[in-house]
Amino acid sequence: MKSTIEWWQSINLLIRIVIGLCVGAILGVMIPDNSLVPMFGKVFVGLLKGVAPVLVFILIIGALTNASGNIGSRFKTVIMLYVIGTLLAAASAVLFSTVFPVTMTLTDAVSDAAPSGIGQVLSTIITNMVANPVAALMNANYVGILTWAIIFGLAFKKLANDSTRKVISDFASVVAKAVAWIIQVAPFGIMGLVFSSVAESGLAIFADYGVLLAVLVGTMFVMAFIVNPLIGYIFLKRNPYPLVFRCLKESGVTAFFTRSSAANIPVNMTLCKKLGLDEDFYSVSVPLGATINMEGAAITITVMTLAVAHTLGIQVDVPTAIILSVLATVGACGASGVAGGSLLLIPMACSLFGISNDIAMQAVGVGFIIGVVQDSCETALNSSSDALFAAIAEFHDRMKQGKKVEF
Repeated sequence: MKSTIEWWQSINLLIRIVIGLCVGAILGVMIPDNSLVPMFGKVFVGLLKGVAPVLVFILIIGALTNASGNIGSRFKTVIMLYVIGTLLAAASAVLFSTVFPVTMTLTDAVSDAAPSGIGQVLSTIITNMVANPVAALMNANYVGILTWAIIFGLAFKKLANDSTRKVISDFASVVAKAVAWIIQVAPFGIMGLVFSSVAESGLAIFADYGVLLAVLVGTMFVMAFIVNPLIGYIFLKRNPYPLVFRCLKESGVTAFFTRSSAANIPVNMTLCKKLGLDEDFYSVSVPLGATINMEGAAITITVMTLAVAHTLGIQVDVPTAIILSVLATVGACGASGVAGGSLLLIPMACSLFGISNDIAMQAVGVGFIIGVVQDSCETALNSSSDALFAAIAEFHDRMKQGKKVEF
């Protein structure tokens, strides 16, 4: 048994994940009613979601406590990249929706819990920021976790002695080691998640909403394979595709099946470590990206909103399209603070066109129907770009200092 485990672990993790993906798809077709296989996926996602809040909290405190003080420029760069990427995603969605106008058959509304406007979104974010830190950890409120971790980290940096810093550093290493163990079960988790998707949805979803999905997924692919690499080239002045493909392979694939940016934080942490990034930097920038870097969410909000507008025969002029892009960007950045994520921000964007909440919530219903594909692609784009932009920011900083960069 020991030799078998060692042989399995000697295989590249990505290859093992592909094996798990294929096995899950085959089992989903052959034995769709099996109740055991999906448990692997549930356990894997549960492990990731369970460890992620602790990982973020401890690593950010450790990073700030032991920070050397020379990474401030990287944070400015990565935040700028997050905002630019999300804004360009919304603008791309406007362009694609204009060139390929989509209409939808509106369904029954599934919820009336959407925020009424951008003010409510910002209010939710602020409320989450000042939530009880213990409650934030228990409820995986990453806005609150980030806020309190930064406060505690800065306090430790100012007051802690060397022995305290060593304890915090050791604790962070322990949590990181636990994450490494969890990542090793990813192939089995992916197998269970793929099995569930194939068994429950199959390919029928493409028949009813194929055009809408094509515009959504097509825009996300353009962001992943054209716009983000272009951003990388502008900052790095070299071919960015090796880095882009690595982030998509090692982060995007897992995020596609977990459908949770928060659950993918440990995966991105591991990827950043493999890329040789500074732990003090990526331990803060990756969780921050999972909170505010929402390219996929901006695309979903924009495309779904314009689909409703086209269905109702509403003409969209250029100024309104620009305002929609900005609104979708701000809303997407706050999506993690709203229950239901990007879909429940559609009514907020629809209000720009005077579309009633009742009609807009029907579009949310369509969103939940196609969510098995839309949400998977959205999360893959969001999470892979978290790691990508963190790497671009650090490599850009190193190149300014005349250091050699390899990826």
